[in-house]
Amino acid sequence: MSGKEARAALRVGLVASRFNQFIVDQLLAGAREALSRRGLSPADLTLVWVPGAFELPLAAEHMARSGQFNAIIALGAVIRGGTPHFDYVAGECAAGLGRVALDHGIPVMFGVLTTDTIEQALERAGNDAGNKGFDVAIAALDMVEALQDLAKELGQAEGK
Repeated sequence: MSGKEARAALRVGLVASRFNQFIVDQLLAGAREALSRRGLSPADLTLVWVPGAFELPLAAEHMARSGQFNAIIALGAVIRGGTPHFDYVAGECAAGLGRVALDHGIPVMFGVLTTDTIEQALERAGNDAGNKGFDVAIAALDMVEALQDLAKELGQAEGK
């Protein structure tokens, strides 16, 4: 099976935050573009919207537990304000997504912008600094491939 045929068999879950949706929409467009360029069709993708970044890990957990996805991409934007809210939301989101990845053994990608200003978020969602949604989607597919290669390598080592 060629690389493109193998990719077409992949299923990717997308979990997106409605908070700061005007930024997240751009990240989502970038992620979809990257996945399409790598041979995935819209039928290979499942999108779930959640209220905010804090809720991303729970939705990712449900997706991972289903066993239907090769990778999950979480997209959001947490912008620092005048209170410590930023630290709690961003930190718990990152920790929760990392826990889902380790608990289920699949890539769960942190496509959540953590910026000081709206301008910085907009730059990372598709302007001068590129689109981090695109970048994280490519990283997700690279991780799926790396884990598949590792599984083959370990399988060969066990068979010796």
